[in-house]
Amino acid sequence: MEEPAYSAKDIQVLKDLTAVQKRPAMYIGDTTSRGLHHLVYEAIDNSVDEALIGFCDHIEVIIHEDNSITVCDNGRGIPVDIHDEYNLSAVEVVMTKLHAGGKFDDKVYKVAGGLHGVGISVVNALSVWLEVEVIRDGRKYFQRYERGKPTCELKELICLDESDNTQGTKVTFKPDNRIFSVHEFDAHILATRVRELAFLNQGLSLLLKDERSGEERTFKYDGGITSFLEYINRNKHELHRPIVFEDEKDEVKVGIGIQYNDSYSENIFSFVNNVKTIEGGKHVSGFKAALTRALNEYGRAKTLLKKVSLDGEDVREGLAAVISVKLKDPQFEGQTKTKLGNSEVKGIVESIVREHLWNFLDENPKDANNIIRKALDASRAREAARHAREIVRKKDFFADSLPGKLADCSEKDPAKREIYIVEGDSAGGSAKQARDKNFQAILPIRGKILNVEKARLDKILKSKEIRTLVTALGAGIGEDFDLQKARYDRIILMSDADVDGAHIRTLLLTFFFRYMQELISTNHVYIAMPPLYLVKKRKDTRYAFSDEEYVKILEELEVKEGEAGVKIQRYKGLGEMNPEQLWETTMNPATRCIKQVNLDDAAEADWIFTVLMGEEVEPRRKFIQEHAKEVMNLDI
Repeated sequence: MEEPAYSAKDIQVLKDLTAVQKRPAMYIGDTTSRGLHHLVYEAIDNSVDEALIGFCDHIEVIIHEDNSITVCDNGRGIPVDIHDEYNLSAVEVVMTKLHAGGKFDDKVYKVAGGLHGVGISVVNALSVWLEVEVIRDGRKYFQRYERGKPTCELKELICLDESDNTQGTKVTFKPDNRIFSVHEFDAHILATRVRELAFLNQGLSLLLKDERSGEERTFKYDGGITSFLEYINRNKHELHRPIVFEDEKDEVKVGIGIQYNDSYSENIFSFVNNVKTIEGGKHVSGFKAALTRALNEYGRAKTLLKKVSLDGEDVREGLAAVISVKLKDPQFEGQTKTKLGNSEVKGIVESIVREHLWNFLDENPKDANNIIRKALDASRAREAARHAREIVRKKDFFADSLPGKLADCSEKDPAKREIYIVEGDSAGGSAKQARDKNFQAILPIRGKILNVEKARLDKILKSKEIRTLVTALGAGIGEDFDLQKARYDRIILMSDADVDGAHIRTLLLTFFFRYMQELISTNHVYIAMPPLYLVKKRKDTRYAFSDEEYVKILEELEVKEGEAGVKIQRYKGLGEMNPEQLWETTMNPATRCIKQVNLDDAAEADWIFTVLMGEEVEPRRKFIQEHAKEVMNLDI
């Protein structure tokens, strides 16, 4: 293919960097773990953009021991010639000027993820230092920056041998610890993003290396979206072979993968120009509308549906889908790109999906019948669930259904309220005495709630404990869930630190993941970490939250188990703590230890819940055997 011109004149400049360092959240979403990893995504996206137009087939991401990151590719390399307006090298312009890049028109990049032109300059601004190496036109160049400012001019390091056709860009940076509250990169979070990019860019090789652990893995999937569906549906029973198609209309490229399984949950993964759109958008709306319409039209045409009309919830039960859209000028909500707003995309996706899905159904009647039958079963269950929902919605439902009764708080602002979901009446009683009644509510639950992985919504809503939980939280369930109606900002799961407690937590997390996933994805779910030990020597009282911490405390206090004048208590359960101890260790915001539940990899989470809570025994046994050494607290 003929290489389009790409030089300094293609770099357009709009603004400077100062605002980024003052208000980083405006550009990367936040300054916690999500924002930290977003820096890496920006660098990787630039390399993937080179792959999209055929100039790059290998990308490397390396986490160094000092927690700096290298992203390098074998693309064309950032231009190094002088930019006329600024009299600086194009590299320096790209690295130091906000909204500078070659993606504001379509002369060089027809489609790209980094369309705002703020990506790599923001990474530079928010790093203690950043170094860039460019290999281009037989020469190698280097420049270093500290907190966004160059420490030297662009240097030409070496001239390569004429026979050496090496080219590409290498960016290494270390995030500024003064800006970010989280300072260490999580290799698992980065692996999730790298894996997705490998699925979406068939044949592209992405290497992820963690020098801290020595782990190294290359992601490359020649099956593309088909491989993505296989990954999502592993350990599930598929109802048919994958339905995968690609098409283009009005310069919008659409890639779709559809495969149903026998579970009761839906998993839709959507992307625009390789960027994950976790909040969906117009492309997802178009897909859902087409899916519902096509299955209804086919079902009626083949007399599989008589007086029944399937709705969206019915046709998405057991669905695994990948939606990948590529277009010139995507309009995202904010720099973090979580939702697509281009209204024209909805109709384009809807038209393409409807046509190709109908063709598949018509050519594969056996698979079509399995899909329609699955949706019909879901429709019947939905009708039963509708009646159950109406019961849940009743305002007087609290009176008859809360075991141990919800101990609500007096604060009226949901943003300032939190609720502890506590295992058992004994612990619930202690928690009610320990809490701050102004903003902390207590909901005791008896025993283990229903395993929602093995039940449809109609059966789930017959469970007294689940109806109680849904009503107390106030935000609805499933399709009816509305985060704006949630009665509490924090939902904190508090159970014993033993096998039963872990099982109860897992059951609750499975329920939230399947039917209130937005609670997890928007960081509203937490796990309380009660202590395992109390060690008291005279006036010195310490709590240990692990066996290792317990041993360390004994060493620091220079005491031994059984020593006179020393009190050591091993907490078998929350009920063994008096209210003062429970408040001090687990409920006082100033001193408690709670862990936020994050959803960094929805596909991985779906797989884990399927393995741990699904019907198949063998995958669960294998998973437990492989991960047994990672268990922190296990009482048998």
